[in-house]
Amino acid sequence: MSDRKPLMPKATAVWLVDNTALTFDQIAELCGLHTLEVKGIADGDVAQGIKGMDPVTSGQLTREEIERGEADASYTLRMAEQKVVLPQTTRKKRPRYTPVSRRHDRPNAVLWLLRQHPELKDSQIIRLVGTTKPTIAQIRDRTHWNSPNLVPQDPVTLGLCKQLDLDAEVQKAAKRVAAENPGGIQPAPQHEGALLSATETVPGLGPQPDLTPPSRIQSDAAEEAEVFARLQQLSSGEAPEEDDQPDVVFPESSDHDGDAESEGDTEANADGDGTADSEESDSDKS
Repeated sequence: MSDRKPLMPKATAVWLVDNTALTFDQIAELCGLHTLEVKGIADGDVAQGIKGMDPVTSGQLTREEIERGEADASYTLRMAEQKVVLPQTTRKKRPRYTPVSRRHDRPNAVLWLLRQHPELKDSQIIRLVGTTKPTIAQIRDRTHWNSPNLVPQDPVTLGLCKQLDLDAEVQKAAKRVAAENPGGIQPAPQHEGALLSATETVPGLGPQPDLTPPSRIQSDAAEEAEVFARLQQLSSGEAPEEDDQPDVVFPESSDHDGDAESEGDTEANADGDGTADSEESDSDKS
């Protein structure tokens, strides 16, 4: 069967349903439609108001081909050979079209791509989402007018691109990174929001020693022997040996305390002498 289809598939199907005895399967296969769609055309539910187009007059199908199909229900109709060869039109590459209802989601998708796949080039992000380089630069530098309200969202979930296209671009970027770094040494990704250690933030601190106490390594046999010895001490009435504790030493009174006491006595004597003098002066006056 030829890959060519009629120029107006539904109009051709309408004409074949009304003017021939071909089966629905034959018409559907010739016009590239579904069998139920051709049945709907016959019932009047589909293609209402469409005027049928004669494929014989337009040179797309021959009368003999139609007769062969009517005689044999399993026969596959073939389009007539083209008398005029139409040149193949090359479609120019245009920016990816994004529906108006989803254009406000593009900055969120760009932010998600920049965080999850930083190896992607700006041109790849443009092909996936359909944005511009200035917008990508503003989102990367956090100078976008709506930067505080941006939330990273998967462009596939938003319907801005297909998962196959995203996987293809990621694979291309991975191959490019592998070619640029043949040794396989890649910088470790820096996770946002992670706290640095004190040795990196405090200047001059340097590496610190490990203060974790060493774990006590003791065999099972030695542990059992120690437990058995303690049980024997308890059964014999002897007090278990306790760890030596340092004696509590109280600090001796310093010389400062003595000096303070002597100063206090001197002040008391001075007060007493002053009181006696005042009493003597009062008696003389009287």
